[in-house]
Amino acid sequence: MVTSTNPSTTLVTAVQETHDRLAELLAAAREMGAPPGMPRAAHARIDAFLATACRHLHAVDAVLLPAARRKLPDGSTLVHAHVRSVKQLEVMLAHVKAHQYGSVYETSFHWPRIWDEVGSAMTEHRRLEEELCRRLGDRLDGARLEGLADALASAEPVGPTRPHPYTPHTGLAGLVARRVMLTADRVWDAFEGRMVPEPARKPKREPGRIAQYFLADPRF
Repeated sequence: MVTSTNPSTTLVTAVQETHDRLAELLAAAREMGAPPGMPRAAHARIDAFLATACRHLHAVDAVLLPAARRKLPDGSTLVHAHVRSVKQLEVMLAHVKAHQYGSVYETSFHWPRIWDEVGSAMTEHRRLEEELCRRLGDRLDGARLEGLADALASAEPVGPTRPHPYTPHTGLAGLVARRVMLTADRVWDAFEGRMVPEPARKPKREPGRIAQYFLADPRF
């Protein structure tokens, strides 16, 4: 759970922390170089950035956009602007993915240009996400905002790891697309040997009294 001294900023803080982390991963990915004896180190940094960014974008689509559409007076307009922005960013991330693995369609692009475009797209998208969260913060109480922040944190580690700019992002179609793409991404990640960060596992719940009895492990 993300904590904040002001409940209305809980969601904004959660998104800001994620984007700060993404900025660090982007800076590491841009270094490109690899130390001697570790030829795939650059690939690992790029994979980590791409997977983390994509998981966050898909989680926002799944958690925040439905809340914005329901709770904000101009929610449909805000959702439309967000989807347009995220698709543009996903196109840039797809260029990174294709360029990294040597697509023949990427021969006219160069890394400095790609990274600059990704950085600009991420900056604009961060602005829209923070504005969306501020608007939700003005309409919802602290408990609901904490619930959204927790739902976002739970959705990120288990989201698709690749950009999908041309699949549905909202509604039932978006939900189905994310589930299908999650399975497809896992298959292709394994096939390509991508070094995708493993999701952090939630701590196991303490067993209840009945479970303690059957496990012969009473805890008084």
